[in-house]
Amino acid sequence: MLAAGLLAKKAVERGLSVNPIVKTSLAPGSRVVTDYLKKANLLDPLAKLGFNVVAYGCTTCIGNSGPLSSEVARAVTSGDLVAAAVLSGNRNFEGRVHPLVKANFLASPPLVVAYALAGTVDIDLNKEPLGNDSKGQPVYLKDLWPTQNEIKEAIASSLDVSMFKDRYSSVFEGSDMWKAIKVSGGDIYEWDEASTYIHHPPYFQSLTLDVPSVNDIKGARVLGLFGDSITTDHISPAGNIAVDSPAGKFLQERGVQPKDFNQYGARRGNDLVMARGTFANIRLKNLLVAPKEGNWTKHFPDPERAQGIGVEMPIYDAAMKYQSESVPAIVIAGKEYGTGSSRDWAAKGPLLQGVRAVIAESFERIHRSNLVGMGILPLKFMDGQNAESLGLKGDEVFDIVGLSDHMKPKSVVTVKAKKVDGKVVDFKVTALLNTDVEVNYYRNGGILHTVLRNLVK
Repeated sequence: MLAAGLLAKKAVERGLSVNPIVKTSLAPGSRVVTDYLKKANLLDPLAKLGFNVVAYGCTTCIGNSGPLSSEVARAVTSGDLVAAAVLSGNRNFEGRVHPLVKANFLASPPLVVAYALAGTVDIDLNKEPLGNDSKGQPVYLKDLWPTQNEIKEAIASSLDVSMFKDRYSSVFEGSDMWKAIKVSGGDIYEWDEASTYIHHPPYFQSLTLDVPSVNDIKGARVLGLFGDSITTDHISPAGNIAVDSPAGKFLQERGVQPKDFNQYGARRGNDLVMARGTFANIRLKNLLVAPKEGNWTKHFPDPERAQGIGVEMPIYDAAMKYQSESVPAIVIAGKEYGTGSSRDWAAKGPLLQGVRAVIAESFERIHRSNLVGMGILPLKFMDGQNAESLGLKGDEVFDIVGLSDHMKPKSVVTVKAKKVDGKVVDFKVTALLNTDVEVNYYRNGGILHTVLRNLVK
């Protein structure tokens, strides 16, 4: 961070600036960062280049540093541009920084400043200048890059342990605004149906003390047919809430203006918003609607009434149609399903959309266990098999048979996929319930139901 400040200082001294079409922001992980940048006289040079402190912690990298200017947003959408972000966070998933930003590159803090000065990622920083100084002379990265001695001197003069002690001694007190919030108190939370931030979750609404029987999944439809490396950021609601998305429309129907949408992370306590934001990533590739990207799928009506002709619509809308028709939903994917951050909503969201099982070539280990924890059955294709090799198009009707109360860990079950022409493709899959404990979780409908039933007993 000090290196970024030093680079900014040298850039300002040379008369460089950041093109206004480039959105810049500074979101330190701690207030201590601001303290030592200020003490080193480096906060002002960063601000002069547009790197003003927007907040602390998880902000810019998760799409919560504000909108792009309307002119820039219009240019990106009208030109179908692949806009890029350069960030010093640790996640570079598509659409995470902003729904209109498809390409995200991870870099060190000083390189973030350098790319902002350049105004493009399409540059060879070893050979091309970042810009011209006040005298019209080209300025290269090597001209601005701080030396190790400069960085060490800045650390020695501006950073000490007392900063951390002072800042963290009152870290749990909160700001005056936080303290001013009026609360009613009491042992039981009073749910407010009008709240768009916190909603009474549905997980226990129909819970009984008796563990229900495990039955085969019959007549399921494919909500999403995906390829390899579908990440939890593709699945889980994250970042900015698009105005024309199911979640955006839901909030507007309740009187929330787009400027007050906030982002999915702030509304993770409202399942009605989060379910609508599941599978809403702008770069999600659902093969049912290829080559179209984003929150789209096809809803297939009753096979007795239509010959495999699906109706294109948002994934959430299709999920709700299937639920209204009492049709279970499944997801089919390739290798490494669920890679990335271990996001709980990557399992909660599909559950709320009615997904009963995910059939994939392989799973990321934490996401697999999160699916089990929410009562969704992870099923693994046999080695050498996948949707393509089996000729699955996603318009079939699926039966998953062999599920019972007496299932053992890693049981092999059968999937029957009935095609539009009536032919049935039979194939085996392994139910990745890896232990007796996980089998018990699945029988109960998930870990939450298991724990609650055990507490009552």
